Amino acid sequence: MADGEPYNHLGEFIKAQRQLAELSQRELARIADVSDAYVSQLERGLHQPTIKVLRSLATALDVRADTILRYAGWLEGTTGEPGQADDGASVEQAIKADARLTSQQKQALLTVYRGFVGDIETD
Repeated sequence: MADGEPYNHLGEFIKAQRQLAELSQRELARIADVSDAYVSQLERGLHQPTIKVLRSLATALDVRADTILRYAGWLEGTTGEPGQADDGASVEQAIKADARLTSQQKQALLTVYRGFVGDIETD
């Protein structure tokens, strides 16, 4: 990302993951040990957080640290755009990261996917 460019993809990703986890900005801030104003600014793409903050957010949101690092532009070779699965990313992570889907749609897709995978693994 270019210097001074808003970090919109990261913000969209954080917001989508927070909504999927059914957390308010305040709850996420408390769990990640950051201020709720800072979470709001991150979701609006106004800041690029440190790796320490990204790791804390990843833990709080139950996503892989490398996934959130890709959205922040800390790892090369990815677009960081919601809905774009990165090499090695799981189907579940791609569903969770897709900002175009509502929380209910994501839950439905995850349920269906897990049902299919469960059927395949037991065969």
